[in-house]
Amino acid sequence: MSLFDFIRKQFIDVLEWTEAGDGTLAWRFPMADNEIQNGAALTVRESQMAVFVNEGQVADVFGPGLHRLTTQTLPLLTNLKNWDKLFASPFKSDVYFFSTRQQVDQRWGTQQPVTIRDKDFGAVRLRAFGNFAWRLVDPRAFMKEVSGTRERCTAAEIDGQLRGFLLQHLSDAVAQSGIPFLDLAANQVEFAAQLKAAAAPEFARLGLSLETVTLQNVSLPEELQKILDQKIGMGMIGQNMGQFMQYQAAQALPKFAENAGQGSGIAGDAMGLGAGMALGQTMAQAMQQGLQPAPAAAAPAAAPVAALQPDEIMATLEKLADLKARGILTDEEFTAKKTELLKKLV
Repeated sequence: MSLFDFIRKQFIDVLEWTEAGDGTLAWRFPMADNEIQNGAALTVRESQMAVFVNEGQVADVFGPGLHRLTTQTLPLLTNLKNWDKLFASPFKSDVYFFSTRQQVDQRWGTQQPVTIRDKDFGAVRLRAFGNFAWRLVDPRAFMKEVSGTRERCTAAEIDGQLRGFLLQHLSDAVAQSGIPFLDLAANQVEFAAQLKAAAAPEFARLGLSLETVTLQNVSLPEELQKILDQKIGMGMIGQNMGQFMQYQAAQALPKFAENAGQGSGIAGDAMGLGAGMALGQTMAQAMQQGLQPAPAAAAPAAAPVAALQPDEIMATLEKLADLKARGILTDEEFTAKKTELLKKLV
C-alpha cells in the first residue's frame, strides 16, 4: 500500500446512510479516528436528516439533498471550531443520521380498566384500544431528550413511553370531548381527535410529531357490561314491564313445575301437591289480566279467592292418604286436613 493510499483512507469524502430495516430512528456514522475531507459530499435521503455534533454540542442540521461540506455550509461548526472562512483542511466531527419516516401501525390499549367521569353514569371503568402513527421532526430535541450519543436508537425503545402518553390522557380526552360513554362508539373519530390533541404536546417535547390516532374499540369490563345490558333491556321494555314480567313467569312455569315434581321427602311432595296447582292458577289469572285491555277507570277490586273443584279435592285426599300410608302424615294430621277439604265440598 502506497503512502498516498494510506493518507486517502484517513479521510472521509462521502457520508450517507442507507437504512437496512425498519425501526431505527438515529444512527451514528462510523468515524473511528478518520477525518472528514473538506468539500466532502453529504447525502441525506428523503425521510432523513443529518446532524453534526462537535464535542457533544449539536451544530449544523441538514435536510434531504446533496451537500458539499465547507465553511459556508457548516456555519455553526465553523463558529464552534473558530475556523477561518478560508479553512480548507480535513476536520473531525460526529455525524448522526435520523429517520423521519412515519412509524405506522403502533398499537395502544388499556391493560386495566380506566375510570372516567360520565354524564349518564357518573363514573365508569372502560377499556379502549386502537392504533397511532408518529414521526421524528426535531432531531435536536430528540437527541437531547432520547437518543444522546449512542450508536443507534430504535422505535422499540420508546414504544412503551409513547403508549403511556396516550393512556395518561385518555380521561382528559373523554372530558374534553363531552361525549357520553354510550355515544363513544358512534363518535370514534371525534374522540380520537381529542386524544391526539391531548397527547401531542408530550410527543413534541421529545422531538416527535403525533400524526394520527385511531380508536378501534371502547368497552366496559365484563361485570359492568352485564349491568349495562340489563339497563338497556329495561329501557327497551319501557311501559310494558307488567306484560314482560307475566311473559317471563309463564316461560319459567313449566321448568318450575318440573323441578317441584322431582322434589324428595315432605318438601317435594308438598310442592307437587299444592305449589304447582296454586302457581298455575295464579299465573293463569295474571296472564289473563295482562291480555285484557285496561278499564277506563280503575276501581278497587277484592282479592280473588280461588275455589277448588270436587275432582281436585278428591285428588288431594288421595295424595294425603298416600302420605299417611307412607308414614309421612300422622292420623291426626290426615284427619284434620281431610275434614278441612270435605267442608269445601258442602
